[in-house]
Amino acid sequence: MKYRSVCTGIAAETVAWHPLGWTPLSFSEIDPFCCALLKHHYAGIENYGDFTKIQTEGLESTDLLMGGTPCQSFSIAGKRAGLDDPRGNLALEFVRLAQRLRPRWVIWENVQGVLSSEEGRDFGTVLGALAQIGYGFAYRVLDAQFDALAQRRQRVFVVGYLGDWRPPAAVLFERE
Repeated sequence: MKYRSVCTGIAAETVAWHPLGWTPLSFSEIDPFCCALLKHHYAGIENYGDFTKIQTEGLESTDLLMGGTPCQSFSIAGKRAGLDDPRGNLALEFVRLAQRLRPRWVIWENVQGVLSSEEGRDFGTVLGALAQIGYGFAYRVLDAQFDALAQRRQRVFVVGYLGDWRPPAAVLFERE
């Protein structure tokens, strides 16, 4: 599986997916510390920086687009500006990049507060945008404490598959 990661951070997915033989094609990260870390550990993999500016012409085909866009605008600890906040609107930019890249799979992750932002309308907007560009999807709240981590960290995961909702449902609801 060849994937592109946006809002990459420290590339935790790359560490997790390496034993599966999955290969990162590119990263997109703007935080200086994370960029330095990516350059040090993954020198041969391009970091595009701002993912909203990625031009897809000439890019190698992508199996999966993965991203956890900024959560501050959806978090119950924040101002809850949702999609009206430029950081929150990056969720829709993620969908626009998926439309340009057309990967078979997409994974989008965010805080649980996205489910209640604007009484659920923000989350519905993101899901509706995925559906409009042809993705079937499933979503689920997963908590890191049940995967051997010593903290409660609930996150919403949306998995999409081009044209069908059944493969994402199988991924999210099959324990293995």
